[in-house]
Amino acid sequence: MKINGNEIRPGNVINHKDALWRAVKCQAVKPGKGGAFNQVELKDIRVGTKLNERFRASETVERVTLEQKEYQYLYGDGDLLTFMDNDTYEQIEANRSMLLEEQAPFLTDGITVTIESFEGEVLGITLPQNMTFEISEADAVVKGQTQSSSYKPAILENGVKVLVPPHIAAGTRIVINTFEGTYVERAKD
Repeated sequence: MKINGNEIRPGNVINHKDALWRAVKCQAVKPGKGGAFNQVELKDIRVGTKLNERFRASETVERVTLEQKEYQYLYGDGDLLTFMDNDTYEQIEANRSMLLEEQAPFLTDGITVTIESFEGEVLGITLPQNMTFEISEADAVVKGQTQSSSYKPAILENGVKVLVPPHIAAGTRIVINTFEGTYVERAKD
């Protein structure tokens, strides 16, 4: 779908210079002299390189829609990850580099992930934003610390270290934000 250069928004995927780029940041600029333009920071989906481009309102670019589908993670073998389509039971493989670095430690067997693809090529793997884990180890509470300002280190069942409030003990199930690797709340189950 063709759009004007000033309609590009963060998150949009465009076909530019024979490559697929995701808009990371966009800023509308209206200089005192000359026409207005949209300053866009682009990131190549396949390679990961970044590019800053100016798009005027008169320019048109091809906006690409990626197919998003949910798959179940089965197992990993080196750099290859295997997923299964829950509807057709068809298995696909994707490179571990398609997974966001921040989310990689939270990839566990059987989890449902969203896979973005374009013309059958896997371009990205995203885990759910919040996931529930059990605390396997937690430091003891130090008396005198206030609840609101202090956090203590803890280790999740998958070996990831996080900071949790003092009242959280080993064996407690908590919700973790997988994009930031931070404690959200105590699990309600």
